Amino acid sequence: MSLSAELWADSADLAAAALAHPFVTGIADGTLPRERFAGYVAQDAFFLEAFARAYALGVAHSRDRATLEIFADLLAGVREELRLHDGYAARWGIDLAGVAPVPATSAYTEFLLATAALGDVGETCAAMTPCMRLYAHLGQALVPRATGPYREWVDTYADPAFEELAATLEALLDRLAAGTPAVRRAHRRAMELELGFFDAAWRGGGSVGGQ
Repeated sequence: MSLSAELWADSADLAAAALAHPFVTGIADGTLPRERFAGYVAQDAFFLEAFARAYALGVAHSRDRATLEIFADLLAGVREELRLHDGYAARWGIDLAGVAPVPATSAYTEFLLATAALGDVGETCAAMTPCMRLYAHLGQALVPRATGPYREWVDTYADPAFEELAATLEALLDRLAAGTPAVRRAHRRAMELELGFFDAAWRGGGSVGGQ
């Protein structure tokens, strides 16, 4: 079993909790209140900007051209996600420039950026892989039953192109990281922070400018 597969299996409890989370099930069946989704979009856009910066730090710390180019390609994928959020913002009147991060968002972004700035590239991959793999997992699991106004969100993460990005980052993790305690801690912590992000979104813990 590859390291990425092992780490994902070790966090199967958190992945299952995310799939069963009322925020996620509300996206799937379309019953999630609109204002909670809008708050999530605003927080997630803030998060994705930090995620992009973490990839940029991966570029800066790359030891070879192949790694540099992979991080750059992954960064381009985040730009596409941000364009999706821009589309939501335009339709729903969300001012993404005025977002104030809630504690769950700050905890996750600070963890990512600290890991990317101070850890080695293997640890950076371990901290970033959970976001990609979890969202691909959720999209693929939800797409057969997704209905309602959030179908675009599900389709985005169920798309084979997103799966390819997740698999690319996992392959980079397998190449650059060893199964050290630090790598395992980074992966597990990121999965915990993913669940915390959904908790905050479900509670309505989001700042949405322009509303």
